[in-house]
Amino acid sequence: MTALFRNLDLVLLAVALPVFVATGLPLVGWLTAAAIWILWRGIGEWTDRKAKSMGSDSPGKLAGILTGSLIGRGWLLAGVLIVVGISTDDRTGLSAALLCVVLFTSSFVVKLVSRPTHQASPVS
Repeated sequence: MTALFRNLDLVLLAVALPVFVATGLPLVGWLTAAAIWILWRGIGEWTDRKAKSMGSDSPGKLAGILTGSLIGRGWLLAGVLIVVGISTDDRTGLSAALLCVVLFTSSFVVKLVSRPTHQASPVS
């Protein structure tokens, strides 16, 4: 898989900046989404590395780390968007939220498409 496809969300984030500038959307919205997304990816990469280093020694602990990371990142994203939406104007919060939805969707689709499929061995 190409690096461009793996990093499609970051490409979309970069493309969104000129769109924000050209359409007059608040740059604080773009900055908010960019900061949240960089945190999202950083925490995700860290937990993925941690999970890979654990191997299959403790499936329960592995599931707990990955699930906790996903839930925690979701709360972080939502919390920051709510704070920015309340402390600034509606356009800023909405533009940041919509950009985050686009970034999350692209990242999710890439993970689904690039996920290796494992065939179960037939039971004799």
